[in-house]
This record gives sequence, structure tokens and C-alpha cells, in this order.
Amino acid sequence: MAKIKLTKTELKAQTDALKRFLRFLPMLQLKKQQLQGEIAGIVAKADAVVAREKEARTRLDHWVSLFATGGDLLDGLVNVKAVRTSKANIAGVEIPVFDGIDADVRPIDLWKTPAWLDDAVTALTNILSLQGERAVLEEQRRRITEELRTTSQRVNLFEKVKIPACRENIRVIKIAIGDEQTAAVTRGKIAKSRSPGEGEVA
Repeated sequence: MAKIKLTKTELKAQTDALKRFLRFLPMLQLKKQQLQGEIAGIVAKADAVVAREKEARTRLDHWVSLFATGGDLLDGLVNVKAVRTSKANIAGVEIPVFDGIDADVRPIDLWKTPAWLDDAVTALTNILSLQGERAVLEEQRRRITEELRTTSQRVNLFEKVKIPACRENIRVIKIAIGDEQTAAVTRGKIAKSRSPGEGEVA
């Protein structure tokens, strides 16, 4: 730790720094709690999306099993051209928000394909949309988790390093100033006792 000056100026600087840290710490703690809550919410949304995707896949598998020729028809039937997102701000963190997908459907010969293929296109598009939503939620969680890590480090720095250091510095400076004042008083008394009294010739 850097050596501190045992002066009144340094005492004021350390006191001001302590006030600043104590003022910012509750804000950082609140932000940490908010970020933790957001992560829990995102995890819950992601779990719900995974469950919906699993359900959609199960329904699609039932359809395909009804038609012996249906399996290879689904390969490359629907492709994602783009995942559309907008932006939001959570506790100072910019995150993407899922708005939908732009899908590209392979041309279908209505005379040579089974009638259920239209429903399959809808189901596949839904599954791909859910996958896109899940990916965006994962990115949200990644960004907020990174911000939570940084905020937690700052909270720990303030709680375990900065604030205790300032308090210790203030204690040491006050003791040094107190000792200096005591020494000054003592020197004054000694000097006074050595000086000639009234009416005395030095």
C-alpha cells in the first residue's frame, strides 16, 4: 500500500474519499441485485422457450412418422435468412431483444408433395423462430452476466479494499495528528518553563 502523508490535508482527502465510496456502494449493490434478478428472469424465459421448442419438435415428429416419404422432404425446407432484433437497456447494459426471423422457404411443387407439407413449413418456421429467440436470450444472459461480474468486482473492491483502507488511513492520520498536537503542547510547556519569569533578568 502506498505511504500516506500524515497531514490534515491528507486527512480531508481520505475522509472525502470514504464519503464517496460509502455513497456509491449502495448504488452498486442495488445494481448487482437488479442484474441478478434480470439473469433469473432470462433463464426462466429461456427454459420456457426450450420447452416450447421441444413440444413443437414432438408434434413435427408425429407428422413425419405418419408419412413414410416425409422425412427427406423436410431437409432444407425452411432456412433462416436473418434474426430480427431491437435494442433495450437493462441497468446500463445494452441487450438485443428478439423481434422475429426472416425465413426462406424452398419452392414446393404442390402436385408432387403431400398436403401436410404446408403445415410442416409452419411448424419448422416456428421451431426456427424459437431457436432464434433462444439464441438472443443466451446473448442477453451473456452480456448481463459479464456486467454482473464487473459490478460484483467493484462491490468487493469497495467493501473489502477501498473503504477499509480509507478508514485505516483516517485512523492512522488522526493518531499522528493527535500525537503531534500533544508533542506541540508539551514542547510549549517545556519552553515556557525554561523562559525567564517576570522581573527576572535572563
